[in-house]
Amino acid sequence: MKQSVLFCLLLYAISTSGQVTHKRTLSMLGSPFEMIIVAKDIPEADRYIDMAVAEVLRIENLISDWIPTTPISIVNQNAGIKPIKVSQEVFDLVVRANKISELTSGAFDISYASMDKIWKFDGSMTKMPTSGEIRASVALVDYRNIILDSENSTLFLKNKGMKIGLGGIGQGYIADKIKTMLLAKGVVAGIVNISGDINTWGKQMDGKQWKVAIKNPLNKDKIFATFPLEDSAVETSGSYEKYVTFNGKRYSHIIDTRTGYPASGVISVSVFASSTELADALATGIFVLGVDVGINLINQIPGVGCIYVEDNGTITASKNIDLKKYSNE
Repeated sequence: MKQSVLFCLLLYAISTSGQVTHKRTLSMLGSPFEMIIVAKDIPEADRYIDMAVAEVLRIENLISDWIPTTPISIVNQNAGIKPIKVSQEVFDLVVRANKISELTSGAFDISYASMDKIWKFDGSMTKMPTSGEIRASVALVDYRNIILDSENSTLFLKNKGMKIGLGGIGQGYIADKIKTMLLAKGVVAGIVNISGDINTWGKQMDGKQWKVAIKNPLNKDKIFATFPLEDSAVETSGSYEKYVTFNGKRYSHIIDTRTGYPASGVISVSVFASSTELADALATGIFVLGVDVGINLINQIPGVGCIYVEDNGTITASKNIDLKKYSNE
């Protein structure tokens, strides 16, 4: 789940140069989708937002595992049967996803879609699954069984019943593609926000940086830090609304697919990076890895930072984020 964020900007304002800041919110990809565009007038901004919507639909029809006719769905349908040729765009995205899997030791894994959904976070669970059920639920999950043939641009899932899903990286990828497209069209500034996968470029009309305010998951009405964003991205993964508790222990809806057990101890993690795709995938991975391992990993990646909030209220940041400087508390 993507944590809510707030933007500190004046919408629909008109500058002395005649520009406007225009916002449109709608639902796409099963999630809230928000575009904020700086343009000469509202009709021009709307044309650019229409282009962004068309790009979302184009990519959705390439990478969705819910639409049965997409290349990813066809790859899933042929698991254990035969390789499927896909476009270079789809192939490259899966390659990058697998690299994040390697980087996070499998804590991020697009073959999570193979997992049996034995954990329920709708209030219907009355007891924990058995250890045998938990092990069996992730038996088919392993990114190393995604066979990538770069020469033929094919994807092959080694075992029948395997599935891949790009939900943990795809929204970030789409946000990046929209930003790249609109920059090429001459849009000087804007924000793409796909359910918390946020990418920005340019500045507000008054010359100030865009700002993102991160809410405290333990008090959703409270903002604990506000950060400037300039040509950069942020993504927050959280488990503070979807979880179960057994024997006094809180289990999040974010599952460690290496074990089948839900991640515990962390309620949110925010990742700052140059691309939303990278922030998106890393946020899932380091949520599962936990604070110590996750921060150690992030500290080794240039240009990437993170903030953890633990279920005991402790807030910890990577070495390149000065929480005191941006704290609202």
